[in-house]
Amino acid sequence: MEKSALVYIVLTLVTVLLGLCVDNREYVPLYIRGGRGFGEPAGLNRQQARNRVAAIAVYCLLTGVSACRIAVGNDYWVYRDNFKLIAQERHVSSEFGFNQIVRWLQMFFGYDNYLPVFAFFSAVTVFFFVKALHDQGSFYALSLYLLMTGGYYFNSLNSVRYYLALAIALYSMKYVLRGDYGKFLLWILAGAMFHKSVLLVIPVYLTANYLAVRRLERWHYIAGCVLAASLIFGRDIYREVIFRFYPYYRNSAFDNGEVSYVNIVKCACVLLLGLCFCRECLREDKVTRFYFFLNLFGTVVYCCGSFIPEVSRVGYYMIVSQVFLLPRLLARIKNVRLRRLGYIGVIGAFGAYFILFLHDMYAVDVRLLPYLNWIFN
Repeated sequence: MEKSALVYIVLTLVTVLLGLCVDNREYVPLYIRGGRGFGEPAGLNRQQARNRVAAIAVYCLLTGVSACRIAVGNDYWVYRDNFKLIAQERHVSSEFGFNQIVRWLQMFFGYDNYLPVFAFFSAVTVFFFVKALHDQGSFYALSLYLLMTGGYYFNSLNSVRYYLALAIALYSMKYVLRGDYGKFLLWILAGAMFHKSVLLVIPVYLTANYLAVRRLERWHYIAGCVLAASLIFGRDIYREVIFRFYPYYRNSAFDNGEVSYVNIVKCACVLLLGLCFCRECLREDKVTRFYFFLNLFGTVVYCCGSFIPEVSRVGYYMIVSQVFLLPRLLARIKNVRLRRLGYIGVIGAFGAYFILFLHDMYAVDVRLLPYLNWIFN
């Protein structure tokens, strides 16, 4: 493995160690409920201040590595070419919000000065990731570890528009849980200005929240089975709808019908963990149920939706909630020995996935390694 991979490994270790300084178990319910009107105390106490200092340090490190990159990612130079086309007011396939911000940045920094443009989107994407962890991660360090080793942060060095939308979707979950649907819709519409696929989360997140606050009845199971069957037998209809929004995906390299077995196994293991050891938590805790249903929806998508081009981009909107779900499930396992084994198993499994992910970073269609930056390279 090349030496520059150490940048990613050290970054993960250092940020997770900083995350251990964050103890926000007491405050996450208050952040989700929102505002002093719901019981959040005025001002900051010492622990909250410590939490914010550590979170800011994490933000600075993640932003620094992302913003200073150059020629990292298989689409890095494609984006650079698109920046030039946007400045020339020629047609590009990216959304209006992304194009307009690129124009503004180029007006300020100059034509084809692409480094500040990448740095801006890095800073915004990382902000939403870190803010989401701060407000919803009951075990901040573990949630951060899952975000890093699960590849969500490192993949944001690629696919700039999509991962900004994904970060906004992750951040917006708290508004669904809070019942503040107006803010939720506004944030998702803002995310759609950068990648319109994020509009998918509106029905998905609202459905998950609906199920989370209700006892499941027979018709819920029937409706779920019908939906899963429609993905199997109605794939041609779904594909036509998808290609109306993304016509360039038809018969492209992304339209390959591959099944993501790794994500299926990951989702299935999380479901088994919840159903076998945390049933009481899933019955009583609305927040955990919400994340659990998102993981269930992701499982269905990966099992039945291989016909969807770039199916992982659809599934990630749902299974990214694992960064919150797994710590909540593990913390509620009553048997101490089983709980320790659970932590060891989750940390080990994601660590092994991270090692394989690092190896795949050299692939032509990924190219996240070698890591280069404009300071030293």
